[in-house]
Amino acid sequence: ITPSFEMSNQTFVTEFIFLGFSNHSNLWSFFFLVFLVIYLTTLLGNVLIITATRVSPALHTPMYYFLSSLSFLDICYTSTTIPVMLVNFFREKKTISYEGCLSQIFFLLTCAGTECVLLASMAYDRYVAICHPLQYPVLMSVKVCICLVTGSWLCGLVNSVTHTVLAATLTLCGPNKISHFLCDIPLILKLSCSDTSVNESVLHVASATIGLSPCLFTAGSYIFIISAILRIPSSQGRSKCFSTCASHLTVVIVFFGTANFNYARPSEGYSLDMDILVSVFFCVVTPMMNPIIYSLRNKDVKDALKKLTTGFIFPNNINL
Repeated sequence: ITPSFEMSNQTFVTEFIFLGFSNHSNLWSFFFLVFLVIYLTTLLGNVLIITATRVSPALHTPMYYFLSSLSFLDICYTSTTIPVMLVNFFREKKTISYEGCLSQIFFLLTCAGTECVLLASMAYDRYVAICHPLQYPVLMSVKVCICLVTGSWLCGLVNSVTHTVLAATLTLCGPNKISHFLCDIPLILKLSCSDTSVNESVLHVASATIGLSPCLFTAGSYIFIISAILRIPSSQGRSKCFSTCASHLTVVIVFFGTANFNYARPSEGYSLDMDILVSVFFCVVTPMMNPIIYSLRNKDVKDALKKLTTGFIFPNNINL
């Protein structure tokens, strides 16, 4: 029986039941193993990126400072959803408390909003490096980099606090079943029996400011970047410049592409399995892919990771 309390002849929700993966109860053990491997891979890959950018002098540049910040962010992002999901695979009734749901919303929105702005900051870094190389040391000083990363987190926090506080004011009278494996604002709004117009208005404003604006800024930056690269006379120079942007551009396309499909598609006409698949790719797979993309497409990162792993396996031969 769902815990509840009575007030004014209404039953108020104090916990939620996740229905995600409920259509495939015979595969819960398999799903547990798959998501455990994904989670461990995400942790390992991003920790290696953070460590490599700290210990390798070749990676002590603004570009890799942003990359290490992105890796830390992805660890936080994936840790918001996967641990709860893994625990629920062993429970017949997959529940989360009301407070736990609001906490998950807070951390999920913080990480998602921060990543949007951080990716735009990384695009600005690439724009300055390629379009204004002589001014790069001044425009991308240590102070500027710290301000951009701090500002990204503040944007994510302000966005998250706003949505979480507004969600806490909603009256939830039941049902308490969420057709998903996580808590999110649109899902909570569907369960509310009070007016949600303010929440929906703020959600639209946030989508434009935290979601669309960084996306458009990043797209605009890459228009200037590609234009500048095409004006380089030598093919070797063009190739070298483009290689410094390829990894970030790939991450941007994957993140904003999956985010758009996850939040901008119609709410009707999709099965529960499709909803779960899209969200798994956005919330779970994307943080795992980021370090893989950077390690595969970036020579400096590959060399640093190779030295780092060699140093762990053969500590006496690290300088060979």
